[in-house]
Amino acid sequence: MPAEFTFYLESYWRGAIEVLVLWLLIYQLFRVFRSTRGGRILAGLMVVVAVMTFTSEFLELKVIGWLLKSVAAVMAFSTIVIFQPEIRQALARLGSTRFFSFSTTEQRAFLDELTEAVIHLSKKRFGALFAIERNINLEDYSETGVFLDGELSSELTATIFFPKTALHDGGMVIAQERVEAAGCVFPVSHREMQDRSLGLRHRAGLGISEETDALAIVVSEETGSISLCLDGTMERDLTEAEFRARLLEIFISHGQSNNKKDGEALGVQAGLPAPRDRDVVSD
Repeated sequence: MPAEFTFYLESYWRGAIEVLVLWLLIYQLFRVFRSTRGGRILAGLMVVVAVMTFTSEFLELKVIGWLLKSVAAVMAFSTIVIFQPEIRQALARLGSTRFFSFSTTEQRAFLDELTEAVIHLSKKRFGALFAIERNINLEDYSETGVFLDGELSSELTATIFFPKTALHDGGMVIAQERVEAAGCVFPVSHREMQDRSLGLRHRAGLGISEETDALAIVVSEETGSISLCLDGTMERDLTEAEFRARLLEIFISHGQSNNKKDGEALGVQAGLPAPRDRDVVSD
């Protein structure tokens, strides 16, 4: 048995490395494509083509098989042209994806500082909008604002979001536990909302959570209430304890399986329709 095992190991170790490399590549591509609209459409088309190919081979549907093989090259070229912006952005994100995360101690210190800054803004009733980078790079949105690369602190955030400063109307991008940019422009959600009191900051926070996997934090200028936006859902009017607990759950506990479910439930309480019932309306 040891001799046979050694023989197979010496004969097929290159194949095992190839499989591992391909798996890592496909997994990383899936991570960067999964949160883009174009990526979802592209994935859907690939699934349809794969199912049709398998069906035609299994049932020996010669005409369908011939058509698939004939248009394969044209479809590949057309896909690259049609989804060129999404592919370019996804590849850029792939190059900037972090493979190693911060330690739990560093994350807790960062979350404590973030909580203190947000609570301070809430008490002062300074309107604020944050986007916390997670797996998807937010460089495209950072480029719309003013680059800072500063250490996060309640004094810095209070200065930036003070109502009479030049950057207070935009959003702040936080990446690698540092303030990357401020005064940034985020995409505004076009979903119809039952609560008409939600302003542009809330729509922008919801919008960037729809386009990326970032966590958006919104502080209301009128009431000082704190809201979280994640995966296209919004949790509103969080207390200091609830806000701190949610940050720990998202970044430390990694409760990804419960985030969307909890967010949908709280989104309904906040007056937002469930994701399947939301209508898209134009500006």
